[in-house]
Amino acid sequence: MGQPTTPTAPTVTSGTPTLPEPSAPAAPTAPDEARLRRELAAMYRLVAHFRMTDLIFTHISVRVPGPEQHFLINPYGLLFEEITASSLVKIDLAGNPVEPTPHPVNPAGFVIHSAVHAARQDAHCVLHTHTRAGCAVAAQRDGLLPLNQISMEFHDRVGYHDYEGVALNLAEQERLVADLAGHPALILRNHGLLTVGRTPGEAFLRMYYLDKACEIQIAAQAGGGPLVLPSPKTAELTARQLTGQEHGSDLQDDQAAELAWAALLRLADRIAPDHAN
Repeated sequence: MGQPTTPTAPTVTSGTPTLPEPSAPAAPTAPDEARLRRELAAMYRLVAHFRMTDLIFTHISVRVPGPEQHFLINPYGLLFEEITASSLVKIDLAGNPVEPTPHPVNPAGFVIHSAVHAARQDAHCVLHTHTRAGCAVAAQRDGLLPLNQISMEFHDRVGYHDYEGVALNLAEQERLVADLAGHPALILRNHGLLTVGRTPGEAFLRMYYLDKACEIQIAAQAGGGPLVLPSPKTAELTARQLTGQEHGSDLQDDQAAELAWAALLRLADRIAPDHAN
């Protein structure tokens, strides 16, 4: 995560990232892994489409089914718009490739992800960004404010982690996990945003709306006028309505997230049909 650095641990493939020559088709994978590869590749293309990238930096990782604690992550050196299902790298909790790959891996980039995956069994997918709005709110003392219905999804449901430098020190993992706790999202102060999900779709939708909430906050503050905040009771009700918790309202929508993710996968098919290769 962050800008280019010289990784200190663990040991992985190193060298200057280059685009490989066209390679043979990837080895057959289990059905669940094959599906996750396609969805993760779609996530990378959607993050690029919605302009949430930072060149080749930041990451999205997904846990592969099975007891081995293996994960899929982007090949270091490729832009998000270049990533395909077959180019994703399978790694262990230390960030080391567990299968032959022509691609280097950035171990520093997995320090945050590995900590979250290891601590949260529900965090099958971890998404981290350095967006302009996310970094701006991460630099504000009061953090994310409940200024809008979108923002209120995260009312009392986002953790904060103080900046300790580029994530190259393994000792930081314990503090980061403690700050995330059981929340679906984490604001890394002076750094960026992180969301987790039980599925790729859940992690992506959380990031999309967390970043949108940050954009709304920066725009509202730029107006210069007094800000209107709802009562904590209203903010909590809205959060429950938007996160599927019991809320006592007359109506309920249990299909929204599933329908939105299906629509986003169709979008990925249209804008980047090669992502599934």
